[in-house]
Amino acid sequence: MIIDFHTHTFPAGISASILRKLSRMSHTQYFTDGSVDGLVSSMKEAGITYSVSLPVMTRTDQVEKVNSALIADREKLEAQGILTFGGMHPDYENYRQELARLWQNGIRGIKIHPAYQGTDIDDIRMMRIIECASGLGFVILTHAGIDIGIYDHNYASVDRVLNVIDTLHPKKLVLAHMGGWGCWEDVERDLAGADVWFDTAFAIGPVTPDEAGSGIPYLKENLSDEAFVRLVRKHGSDKILFATDSPWESQKDYVARIRRLELTSVEQKRIFYQNALRILDI
Repeated sequence: MIIDFHTHTFPAGISASILRKLSRMSHTQYFTDGSVDGLVSSMKEAGITYSVSLPVMTRTDQVEKVNSALIADREKLEAQGILTFGGMHPDYENYRQELARLWQNGIRGIKIHPAYQGTDIDDIRMMRIIECASGLGFVILTHAGIDIGIYDHNYASVDRVLNVIDTLHPKKLVLAHMGGWGCWEDVERDLAGADVWFDTAFAIGPVTPDEAGSGIPYLKENLSDEAFVRLVRKHGSDKILFATDSPWESQKDYVARIRRLELTSVEQKRIFYQNALRILDI
């Protein structure tokens, strides 16, 4: 079994335009068409059993509309191997009621994205959402570190994340991109070992430039194999979740990247699926 804990899909009618826009912002290539069908096809090719799909709310008026659509489609998506999280925006006022609605309808996680939402992760608006969601039992998955397409300000730096941890002690906080994209020295020094989870999304190996050649990515390489394994072991392999960030990585290639690492069979099983089953209470 393999569970990909960090993927994205978009409505079929607009997925192509969204991917082109984000590709131009990040100067990176995408590997599916961004649709549900595209993700399902990618999963079959990669041998992935389940993928967690993460919505990102960039406006408050999206919150109820998108979450309602996800609630309506939840069982259909699960039958295809897609476990959907809900989304929240820091400026959405009725966050308590919306989180309760998601929970009552079987959604067990939420995604926040400080960079796309223009709000520091330790801002009170983010902190109150994290506190409420944690109290209800949600998995809270957040982008962490620099965003490859928005790098003028680090909305989820290690210092800011540590402030959240020290203040709220969230029970199931998942930090994407191995704790902080592009900030892995800070993560290894100051954050590894904390009572949070890291996902492996878009964190190891080369960064693939977009085919249009619109610019140079912020980084050409993510973590080396050696640095990745060192960080896994310092943080603890029981708190690492396999994740790709599809469509921004090839799921098949990413599975192969993890398999080739000098990790024990116990460590690989934890990362590929056991930890995900545990945090999702499956």
